[in-house]
Amino acid sequence: MVKINRVHTGGGDKGETSLVDGSRVKKCSLRIEVVGTVDELNSFLGVVRMELGRASTIHVDGGTKTSALRAAHLGGEALSRVQQELFDLGAELACPPENIPSGITMLGDIASETLVDEMDAWLEDLEPLSSFIIPTGEGPVAWLQLARAVARRLERRLVELDDNEAMRAFPVEYINRLSDWCFVLSRWLTTRLGGKEVLWQPIGERSSGEAERARLLSNHDDIGDVVNQT
Repeated sequence: MVKINRVHTGGGDKGETSLVDGSRVKKCSLRIEVVGTVDELNSFLGVVRMELGRASTIHVDGGTKTSALRAAHLGGEALSRVQQELFDLGAELACPPENIPSGITMLGDIASETLVDEMDAWLEDLEPLSSFIIPTGEGPVAWLQLARAVARRLERRLVELDDNEAMRAFPVEYINRLSDWCFVLSRWLTTRLGGKEVLWQPIGERSSGEAERARLLSNHDDIGDVVNQT
């Protein structure tokens, strides 16, 4: 078991840190950048779990929204597993593959396959897309879109690391799947939480600006009046 008595060691005060095998590297090294981005992604998924925990699950009549409650629970369970897997992945990447300590168990294909199985199950409830989706939505959905974008950045850094240092092929595959997983989960949660997807509109279909509405708002007490006049 890991035992941490204190966090502040002072060992990194000069811009270096230790890898899992004990070797010292600059904190700006590509491997540390990758590990840090894994941590960043994991932290965003933690925020998604928080948002799911406080997502609205109550009808206006006071009854429980069963579908939303179950979706929040299932989504939280899946996110909990993925957070554990990202921690495993970070430990693996924090060391050259030839020096990984025997106590570290690396993720295998089952982790990627589970992501695909979950995506397939969620997609059964979703209509095919007719346009691109703007990254917004209910609390957990918007955060999932941000996590998806961070996963893509992590994937780019992993490919760069693979070009410059020894690395298993698996992390790139897993993170590629995970980015798609975040996207599909965001769509599924939107449906289950009663939200609505915001689709991208071609330039010709978009409004030219909100200046006129702002001017109208300054002369009206009721926002409904402004909406009806524009």
